[in-house]
Amino acid sequence: MHPHDAPSPSPVTGGAPHHTTTTERGAFALARCACGWSGPARRSRERARTDAAAHMSEQGRPVRQ
Repeated sequence: MHPHDAPSPSPVTGGAPHHTTTTERGAFALARCACGWSGPARRSRERARTDAAAHMSEQGRPVRQ
């Protein structure tokens, strides 16, 4: 992990870090965050990544692509 990849605490979730990932479960992809948030299962990987980006922007975090 690079230093710039380290999650930072969020005041919105009481200090829980925000670090999103996408995972696959069968034919579906879903986005999850270290804070406990998870998006809906999507057939489109791109849509799951969009869900993760939207979650990060709602938390005031910059979105790296």
